[in-house]
Amino acid sequence: MSLIKSIQERDPARPTFAEVLFAYNGFHAVCMHRFNNFLWGLGLKALARFFANITRMLTGIEIHPEATIGANLFIDHGTGVVIGQTAIVEDNVTIYHGVTLGGVGRAGQVEGKRHPTIKEGAIIGAGAQVLGDITIGAHAKVGSNSVVTSDIPDGATAIGIPARVIGGDDKARAYGMPSRKEMEDVTFTIDCIIREMGKIKKELNMPHEEECEAKSGENKQEAAE
Repeated sequence: MSLIKSIQERDPARPTFAEVLFAYNGFHAVCMHRFNNFLWGLGLKALARFFANITRMLTGIEIHPEATIGANLFIDHGTGVVIGQTAIVEDNVTIYHGVTLGGVGRAGQVEGKRHPTIKEGAIIGAGAQVLGDITIGAHAKVGSNSVVTSDIPDGATAIGIPARVIGGDDKARAYGMPSRKEMEDVTFTIDCIIREMGKIKKELNMPHEEECEAKSGENKQEAAE
C-alpha cells in the first residue's frame, strides 16, 4: 500500500511494513476514516459518526467523517489529534500528536467552511492548534505548540502564539521545527529588543528589576498588615 510505504519513508524510526500495518494508530485512523467518509457520502451520517467515535476510542484520533483527507496522510504517534468537519488535508501531509485542525467557534456559524486547509507536503508540529478557515501553504511548517489563526505561505515556517512566519526553506523537519538559522535569527532579534529596552529604561531613569521586585514585596507586606 502506498500509505504504508510513505510512512516508512517519512518516519525516522524506519518501521517495517508489519509494524505500520499492526501498530501505527495513525495508519489505522486514516484507513477507518475512508470507510466513515464513504458512509457519510451515502447519507448514513449517524452510522458514520458512530464508527468515527469507535475509531476515536481505538486510536485516540478524532476525524470527522466529512473531513476531506488526501493521499498519504501521516499522523505520527497520533494521540490527541482532532480534525474538524470541513477541514481539507491534501496529499503527503504530516501531522504529529496533539494537533487540532479546528474552528474558532464564531457565534451562529453553522454552515460554510469553518476549518483549515492544509496544502500538500505541509508539516504540523506536535500540539499545534490550527484554527478557522485558513490555509497552511504547500510544504509549510508549523512549529510545535503554535496557535495559527491566519494563512501561512507556501514553504514558510511559523511558530509562536499567535504563530508568526519566521522564515522558510526546502527541508522538512520533524515536529515542524524551524531550522537552526531561523531560530538564531529569532534569538538575535529578541536579544536586540532586550538591550534596547534596557537602554530606554536607563535613559528614563526607570528602576531596575531588582528594585521593582523589592517594591512589589513591600507593597504586598503592607497589604497583608
